[in-house]
Amino acid sequence: MKSKILMYLFIFSVLLLIFQYVNSKNILDKYEEDIVKVKAKVADKEKEISLLEDKNFELNYFNIDRNEDALAYFEAQGYNTDELVPAILDGLYSMNNYEGEDHPIVPYVSMTDSKLLINKVRILNHKWIIANFTDGKYWGEIFVTYSIDENNDLKYKLVEYLLYPTIN
Repeated sequence: MKSKILMYLFIFSVLLLIFQYVNSKNILDKYEEDIVKVKAKVADKEKEISLLEDKNFELNYFNIDRNEDALAYFEAQGYNTDELVPAILDGLYSMNNYEGEDHPIVPYVSMTDSKLLINKVRILNHKWIIANFTDGKYWGEIFVTYSIDENNDLKYKLVEYLLYPTIN
């Protein structure tokens, strides 16, 4: 009787060990499968990040902040670019505070009840600016040159402009 109990106990122990082995192996296989999936997702995200970085670099190519030659031009003339670049932007945006119908630099008159306002400005280099404007319904863009006179005043000159047609 004692030997039967020992035999049953031995068989039960072997079955328990087999169950634990199979269960542990299934868990490890599942973890390995999950790790492979996560690594694939990480690789995809790294590719996506790389593409976005390349696209961001391309979008920022024509930007004074990334144009070492333009910044060096101003620095060679003794200007602090950290102060000058915001002053150039502020000069254009301050033109939005005008009285009457005529914007100081935008060559159009608003066709709505709103004023024409410059929205976005990109300083391309040490001479050129591109900006867009709107009156809330109609949109356009201007190409402006700028310079600094002998009194350190910023001067803006409209070179080219366009108003997008509306599609009804």
